Amino acid sequence: MNIPNILTLARIAFIPLLVVLFYLPFSWSMPVAAGLFAVAAITDWLDGYLARRWNQATPFGAFLDPVADKLMVAVALALMIERYESIWLTLPALVIIGREIVISALREWMAEMGKRGQVAVSWIGKVKTTLQMAAIFLLLAFSPGTPIALLAVATLYAAAVLTLWSMALYLRAAWPHLSDSM
Repeated sequence: MNIPNILTLARIAFIPLLVVLFYLPFSWSMPVAAGLFAVAAITDWLDGYLARRWNQATPFGAFLDPVADKLMVAVALALMIERYESIWLTLPALVIIGREIVISALREWMAEMGKRGQVAVSWIGKVKTTLQMAAIFLLLAFSPGTPIALLAVATLYAAAVLTLWSMALYLRAAWPHLSDSM
């Protein structure tokens, strides 16, 4: 067990705490939930950075890091769907969650074929993740209908557009292998 893996495990441990904070009936609970989400987003970057910098990348970390990321984002988006009760937030949230399922399955299938590198994370995915994390943080921190919350929804749409774009790129890269199996 090394520090990058501990950070990844901490991100998973934050998920039930985020849910509890979300439902607490106190004025401070949402800002604290937003702060917790921000810490999780920072550890998402930090664990990978430290693993590379300290040469501590492990198969366990390579497996668990994307799982932790997807779980945290999916749970947070599900909570935001409930909080905002709006089709305008639900649509991009479901696009993001659906894309994560598709790409996870695609990466698993490509790994079985020995072609995992052809669906590696791209710069578009990194920008998408940054926008998505910023949007979720703001959606947690600010009440629905406030100008900043409206900006956060717009940011979530930008993340959803990049989500679809990166999914199209991944599918295009995998298409020769997918079409061979039809």
